[in-house]
Amino acid sequence: MTKPIIADDAALDQAVHLLRQGRLVAFPTETVYGLGADAANAEAVGRIFAAKGRPADHPLIVHINGAGRLDDWAESVPEAARRLAERFWPGPLAIILKKRPHVPDAVTGGQPTVGLRVPGHPVALRLLEKFGGGIAAPSANRFCRISPTTARHVEEELGNSVDLILDGGPCKVGVESTIVDLSGARPRLLRPGRISRVQIEEVLGVGLELAAKAGSLNVRAPGLMAVHYAPSTTALLCPSGDIWETLRQLIAQGRRVGLIAYHRAVLPPGLAHTLLMPAEAYDYAQALYAALRETDNLGLDMIVIEQPPESEAWHAVNDRLRKATVPSGSAIPGS
Repeated sequence: MTKPIIADDAALDQAVHLLRQGRLVAFPTETVYGLGADAANAEAVGRIFAAKGRPADHPLIVHINGAGRLDDWAESVPEAARRLAERFWPGPLAIILKKRPHVPDAVTGGQPTVGLRVPGHPVALRLLEKFGGGIAAPSANRFCRISPTTARHVEEELGNSVDLILDGGPCKVGVESTIVDLSGARPRLLRPGRISRVQIEEVLGVGLELAAKAGSLNVRAPGLMAVHYAPSTTALLCPSGDIWETLRQLIAQGRRVGLIAYHRAVLPPGLAHTLLMPAEAYDYAQALYAALRETDNLGLDMIVIEQPPESEAWHAVNDRLRKATVPSGSAIPGS
C-alpha cells in the first residue's frame, strides 16, 4: 500500500523520476487530487485507465506549467483560448482545443481534441516545472466514484495502484475544473466549476452554449457521465421542503439514514448521522467530497442530501450532487 509523503523537493524529484519511467504519481491540485502520468507516453497513460477502471474512450486533461505551452499540445490556438488562459490560469479552468498530431490517442480518447489546463496549486506547478512536459491527470479515484480532496483519500482509493502520492494538504476548491470547449464554431460549457459561465462570457464577449448531457455532444469530456462522483451508499437529493417527510418515511421503514444538510432545521428523531454543510457555495464545494466520503463510510442504508439553492453560484455543486444521487422519492418504496 502506497502511503502519502509530504511534497518537499526530494519527493518532487522522486515523482519526476517515476513519471519519466512511465509510472503513476498522484498529486494535489486546487480542485481535486490527480492521478498523473507522462502525457506523451501512451503506455504510461494506459496505466491510468487500468488503475481507475476507466473506459479507454474517456479523454484526460493534460496539465501544463503555463500558457506558453498551449502550442505544444494544440494547433491553431484561437485568440479566445489565449484570453481565457491570461485571465484564469493558473486556475480551475480546462480548455478543449484541436490537438496536435503527436498527442497520443490514449490521452484524447481517440478524439481530435485535447483538454489543457494550468493548475493553481504550488505543488502541481513545481512538479510540472521540474518534469518539463505535460502530465495527463484525471481525478485519483475509481471511475465514477467520489473524487479525492486529500492525500489520504487517494491512499484509500488507489493505494495499491499508484507508485507515489504527494501530500499537498486539502484541496482549496474541492470540485473539478470548469471545462470550456473552443474546438468548434461556438464556445461551449461542458462542465461547470469554480469559474462560472458568467465570468467566462465576460472574457469572451459571447454567450456559451450549454451542454445539458453527454448524449447531446459530439465531443466527450471528463465528468459527463449521468452517474459520477457517487458514493457506494444510495444517496437521495431532496428539496428542503420535502426533507422532514422523506426522512420520516425512511426511518419508519427501519433504515439507517444519514443526512447532509444545507441549513439547520427541526428534524425527525432516529437519524443515524447528521452533517451540517457550509452556507456559502465556495465553502460547500470545498467540503462536499470529504462529506460524501465521511458519510459513505458509516455503513448506512441511505444518505439524504438537502438540495442547495438553485443559482449560478451553486451550479457546480448542484451538477456534482445530481450525478452522485437519485431524485427524492425514487428510492423510497411506496412513495
